[in-house]
Amino acid sequence: MNISLHNINQENWEKAISLSVADEQKQFMASNLYSIAEVQFLKNFKTMGIYLEEKMIGFTMFGIDPDDGNYWIYRLMIDQAYQGNGYGKKAVELVISDIKSRNNSNIPLIMIGYHPSNIGAKWTYKKAGFIETEMAPWGEQLAEYSL
Repeated sequence: MNISLHNINQENWEKAISLSVADEQKQFMASNLYSIAEVQFLKNFKTMGIYLEEKMIGFTMFGIDPDDGNYWIYRLMIDQAYQGNGYGKKAVELVISDIKSRNNSNIPLIMIGYHPSNIGAKWTYKKAGFIETEMAPWGEQLAEYSL
């Protein structure tokens, strides 16, 4: 499985916004278009396409959260046509690897939050090594990965 991450830029952003999840999953996350706009105002965050060979099949957004100083994966999605093949777990592992390679400040945790009903996300993150912690005040299940 040749999965890789590539920065979102002027050549691929339109492909990123054309990716979609199943209708029942849309309630669980912001659109990729929103995320690309949002990242323009977040210091220490980036957006990346998730590629299978040369084809973008997913999207992620991650960085250092200004509120708690930990790394956070704010968004991670795999297009509905490619779900169920282990690409999400591999993408999470690549994000973890990317974070580890630039963690010069010795930040101790990668955090993620997901809707408690999003069972696919729950198992993907668990398989990648995240451990559930508490429910966030905004209603998401939080999970952490120790660096």
